[in-house]
This record gives sequence, C-alpha cells and structure tokens, in this order.
Amino acid sequence: MRLLAFTGYSQRVVQMKTQDGQQGSGAATTGSAATADNAATTSGAATTSGATTTSAPDTWRTRADFRVFRPLQTRWMDNDVYGHVNNVVYYSYFDTAVNGWLMDATGQDIRQLPAIGVVAETGCRYFSELSFPDAFDAGLRIERLGNSSIVYRVGLFRGAADDACAVGRFVHVYVDAVTRRPVAIPDVIRAAATALV
Repeated sequence: MRLLAFTGYSQRVVQMKTQDGQQGSGAATTGSAATADNAATTSGAATTSGATTTSAPDTWRTRADFRVFRPLQTRWMDNDVYGHVNNVVYYSYFDTAVNGWLMDATGQDIRQLPAIGVVAETGCRYFSELSFPDAFDAGLRIERLGNSSIVYRVGLFRGAADDACAVGRFVHVYVDAVTRRPVAIPDVIRAAATALV
C-alpha cells in the first residue's frame, strides 16, 4: 500500500505497514492530493485482504444501482459561459453528497473524529447536462470498502430521471487527524458504510 501524506503545500513520502504486514512506500510529489494503492478499482463481488468489493461499477447508471439518495440544488454560480454546470463543479457535488451522508448516517461531526477521510482520487463520466436552476439527487453506493479507504460511486440524477446525468468515483483514505499517517477506517464510519456496499 502506498500513501502520500501531505504537510502544508508539499507532500512527503510515508512508509507504513499494511494490515497484512507488508512494507509499503510512496514516491514524493507536490500538491494536496493523496493516493493509495488499496483504493484501486476492483471488479467482482469478493472479499480480499479484508476489503469488500462489488461488481461492475462502470455499469452503474440508473437509480436502481444506488443505495441512498441526497437531494441537492444547482447554484447560479455553477453555470459556465456555455450555460451548463461547469465540469469541475461536479466534484464539489460529490464531496457535499458523501460528507453530508457520512454526517447524517453516523450522527457525528466527522471533522471532529480522530481519523479523517482525505480525498485521494476523483473522476467523473458525463452523460447529459445539468444547468441552474436544476434540482437533482445524488445517489451513493460503495464500490470498495477497504481497511483504510472507501471507494464511492456517486450518481447525479436530474429531477425524477432514472438515468444519471453524471457518475463519479470518489475515494476517501483515512488518516490520523493530527499526524496525517494512514489508519484504519473508524468503526463508526465502517458501520455506516457497510449499508452502501
């Protein structure tokens, strides 16, 4: 497992042992993103190294493919000069949906936990436009629940539409809130997340 932990605006290499006891290391880069080998996409319903994965996440595009929904609203500022929500704004929708759900599902202010989820990776596939003043639902499902990371899929559904206008991949890696060293997913987070697998 490799994780780049960040301190300020630069990153440093973090050496760690995985829960399987293997030594891992990361290559230094700059920026504020973190990456983890254990956050890689997997297919097929399986449990490996304590991780739970689900099958065929790239085909998840309808409401039936997601476990829970959160209503969200586009904002005036989300539209770009082409009259639709700019592509980068979708990532803030994913962040809002996942963290809002975590707070509701756990009953905790996740910012106050001793371990926090930092975003290690995001991606998005766009199928149709959103535009202000569209209201939409963010559907959530977990693709992979690992030892220290969670891979979410987030589907955005305009109004009552059954087909997603966009589907995102959103990876949280858990680190100690103070040291920023990788840790196991907190029990309260894992208990909530299990319902979305």
